[in-house]
Amino acid sequence: MQRILYAQLLAWKTAKAHKPLLLTGARQVGKTYLLKEFAAREFQHVIYLNLDKDRERFEPIFNESISPTDILPKLEALTGTKITPTDTIIIFDEIQEIPRALSSLKYFCEEAPEYYIAASGSLLGIALHPGTSFPVGKVESLELSPLSFQEFLLATGNERFLRVIDDKTTLKLFNDKLTLLFREYLIVGGMPEVVSSWVNKHDYTEVDKLQNLILLAYLADISKHTDTTTATRIHQIWNSLPAQFAKRNEKFMFNVIKPGARAREYEVAVQWLVDCNIVRKVERLKTGDKLPLKAYSEPSAFKLYFLDIGLFRHLAGANTSMILNDEALFKEFNGFFVEQYVLQQMDSQYDMYYWSSEANAEVDFVTEMHNIIVPIEVKSGTNVKAKSLKTFRDNYNPQLSIRFSLKPLEYNQGLLNLPIYLAGMAEPYIDQYLQP
Repeated sequence: MQRILYAQLLAWKTAKAHKPLLLTGARQVGKTYLLKEFAAREFQHVIYLNLDKDRERFEPIFNESISPTDILPKLEALTGTKITPTDTIIIFDEIQEIPRALSSLKYFCEEAPEYYIAASGSLLGIALHPGTSFPVGKVESLELSPLSFQEFLLATGNERFLRVIDDKTTLKLFNDKLTLLFREYLIVGGMPEVVSSWVNKHDYTEVDKLQNLILLAYLADISKHTDTTTATRIHQIWNSLPAQFAKRNEKFMFNVIKPGARAREYEVAVQWLVDCNIVRKVERLKTGDKLPLKAYSEPSAFKLYFLDIGLFRHLAGANTSMILNDEALFKEFNGFFVEQYVLQQMDSQYDMYYWSSEANAEVDFVTEMHNIIVPIEVKSGTNVKAKSLKTFRDNYNPQLSIRFSLKPLEYNQGLLNLPIYLAGMAEPYIDQYLQP
């Protein structure tokens, strides 16, 4: 299964100097698969340690000194493999399960930078024991997300459509087919196991079954890594997510969780879900014309988006017929499914915010591209009236505004309309109209 992040792993390997690599992301997004595939292709020797599954076996390696001069001989003896800097990679999978293994990355960086050390981590910051230090500045961190729509096209044998993305003329010819594949992606999502099942069986019932198992595994993590009170509050937030988007609120509403709920009671639970990469937090902007955007955001006013559109669809109980039907797809949940899609495709490339005014105008997303503020509106189907985007443009006069919809690609006086499936792949068109 081809992942775009592979190119960044290759760049890490070929760099003149490299720190230990830490690959993060939610559980079951394919971190282990990607690291193993990369190691098998690019290195002659691979030492792989699963610190979750085989914790008792590997923990003694790190019990005493965690200097590379002590760890490397132990690894050689344990695996029967001679470790050489140029052609061997060592993988510590689920490194958070042995905190001293995580701490050892600092010493590999400082004392043995010539060795290739890669680690994966889920629930980092949640599963770590109190007092464990994170090797800040001593690792190169990459985050793996569920498959994007681009990766979905590659996985499903539709890579030919990627060759027409950059050509306005041919894009129009394949618009209907790409829109249909986009709908499939809304149902299946980007979790690798689910995508693999879809490729092999083309069975929506099997898709639902696997998505349910993944959600149950996430719920099990909540109980495993939190106290009873926090776990209860996380479950309440989890169960409220579909209701949050059935209404058109300008921010996450705590009273939707339960009557009388207060932010201070649930802020730890919200942060837990964010730290585990299960939800994405998008904060509101106070203004739309000042950089950096982070300096003008309101941490107390935010929206939450799920890590994967397919998982959210299942959590919300939206059946496949709803996604395949124009009217239902864009009517139910106030068009949230398409907002979730755009956020999921763009969040790994840009820092995303949203904007709202006292006059109830709201722009779905605002981001920075080439040091320029760009508002982004996501519209329901082919209905592209956007009063809120007009308000933003009147107030702040942005150089470029983007509208995602099911209408064809079109540019008119600073407003670029893009077919919604292009979210995450629209740079060639956006760059034409942005002048840094």
